[in-house]
Amino acid sequence: MNLLPKSCKEFGSADYWEKFFQQRGRRAFEWYGSYLELCGLLHKYIKPREKVLVIGCGNSELSEQLYDVGIQDIVNIDISEVVIKQMKERNASRRPQMSFLKMDMTQMEFPDASFQVVLDKGTLDAVLTDEEEKTLHQVDRMLAEVGRVLQVGGRYLCISLAQAHILKKAVGHFSREGWMVRVHQVANSQDQVLEAEPRFSLPVFAFIMTKFRPVPGSALQIFELCAQEQGKPVRLESAERLAEAVRERQQYAWLCSQLYRKAGLGSVSLDLCDGDTGEPRYTLHVVDSPTVKPSRDNHFAIFIIPQGRETEWLFGMEEGRKQLAASAGFRRLITVALHRGQRYEGMDSIQAELSARVMELAPAGMPAQQQVPFLSVGGDIGVRTVQHQDCSPLSGSYVVEDVQGDDKHYFRRLIFLSNRNVVQSEARLLKDVSHRAQKKRKKDRKKQRPADAPEDLPTAPGQSIDKSYLCCEHHKAMVAGLALLRNPELLLGQPHYNVVMFDVDSKDPTLGMSCPPPAFVDQPFLQKVKSILTPEGVFILNLVCRDLGLKDSVLTGLKAVFPLLYVRRIEGEVNEILFCQLHPEQKLATPELLEMAQALEQTLRKPGKGWDDTYILSDMLKTVKIV
Repeated sequence: MNLLPKSCKEFGSADYWEKFFQQRGRRAFEWYGSYLELCGLLHKYIKPREKVLVIGCGNSELSEQLYDVGIQDIVNIDISEVVIKQMKERNASRRPQMSFLKMDMTQMEFPDASFQVVLDKGTLDAVLTDEEEKTLHQVDRMLAEVGRVLQVGGRYLCISLAQAHILKKAVGHFSREGWMVRVHQVANSQDQVLEAEPRFSLPVFAFIMTKFRPVPGSALQIFELCAQEQGKPVRLESAERLAEAVRERQQYAWLCSQLYRKAGLGSVSLDLCDGDTGEPRYTLHVVDSPTVKPSRDNHFAIFIIPQGRETEWLFGMEEGRKQLAASAGFRRLITVALHRGQRYEGMDSIQAELSARVMELAPAGMPAQQQVPFLSVGGDIGVRTVQHQDCSPLSGSYVVEDVQGDDKHYFRRLIFLSNRNVVQSEARLLKDVSHRAQKKRKKDRKKQRPADAPEDLPTAPGQSIDKSYLCCEHHKAMVAGLALLRNPELLLGQPHYNVVMFDVDSKDPTLGMSCPPPAFVDQPFLQKVKSILTPEGVFILNLVCRDLGLKDSVLTGLKAVFPLLYVRRIEGEVNEILFCQLHPEQKLATPELLEMAQALEQTLRKPGKGWDDTYILSDMLKTVKIV
């Protein structure tokens, strides 16, 4: 039996609803959720002794269930005579105080200020099917009648899918009347999230419009959003911002629906924000591994990235996350990055905070009551300490922070907040300046110092920074390129420019080349570089260019000035290190180049000086090619 109308306009027709309820019979029809799904919200805004009007009641069991839990002063109206007769017969003896009346909600017969609550579950959505003049006029009459029959302080509680035109109409009408406007998202039950076919791709919202006494000359408008059933309302500055916030939640619900129905949607990421401040708190990436063979326990897992490590290739790049997911052995892995500026108590509190939300991203086919594992590196959330933050006129807001790496070393990093997942600069701190050791030494010094002794001066930077450490693969490759000098002793104490290095980022995001700025590869500038190099010297350039045409142009310009050009591509990155020399006859074969790199490393490794032994210089040059 097909109960759907031929067009959405029929939802506003009395004849359609007469036929609908005749064909439907006495079986209850629930729009947008049952009492169990809505009761938390309804009891927040309806008190037991209040007088309630339900408009467009249909044959829903909602009024009956409210009556049975103590809210009994309820009047129900509907335009369908068939359904009113059914509901009267169903409730006459069991619920004598509740009444059912056939009435047009655009021309209600009640006196002014008769009710404290008007409850609407899907009725506004059914009537406001389009934005034609006739429809809008009918809705204006309906909303005007709602306002007339409500007392001051009363509430219009409308359950809706909050489609854009419906939200615009409802919010616009009541805000102009000086009412307080609140939009409350209805929480999905856990069962609905995991059921075989979720009921709606769009989430359900409740509009709570509270009638205020008119204040002559007042332009005050109040807009609020509650994103969680028991959460605090967040005040928003305009109706447009409220509509944007609702749209964000609808997009999230649609995304959850798509992720539930099918895997392999491609790169999916989203921010979860603090419910009170609206600031991003977690960044989630959804990674599906279709090649993993399904089993009962490998459907779904959450991976918490330790603080400060979100920039590492394994966690910060799409290919790295795919590798992480494959090695973890789950069909779907959600990686979770923690934001700086947010407070986290520990793994247990993060798990409690995220458990309900991440289940909305679970794939289909998960067994009921399946325990979802939370994974991490080393079982903790890492350490991040902000040492300094400010704003630069060139690069905008930035932060200097200390983070703990996988090997328990501490690293000091510079981050531009306009590109917060990229480490601009990083230094490794010596182990004896870890935070715990610093506090202990400071405490010990205080015990030993006489009362009138001056404070110790802070540790000099040169004593706390490991100057031998290079954080980036392309920096290591650039240093390895010094092997092209043939005589590494030239590096030590000579006043000439045997080496010129460029590793400069561009501040113009519209270019296809983010390093270096175009001025650094212009012909006049390259000629100046040539003029300050010794004949055997080497010019080393970090090139980051996604525009293939532009890259070809840059390489052509470089070869015009430096006929001998080597390139070393960095695996997993866009970076390419170019080694430029003046004389093609200086070209070296790979074995000779590796031998010279070994000699360079021996020259640079001096007794008593620090050296980063996590890499070998000659390894950096094994994949070098001549352009």
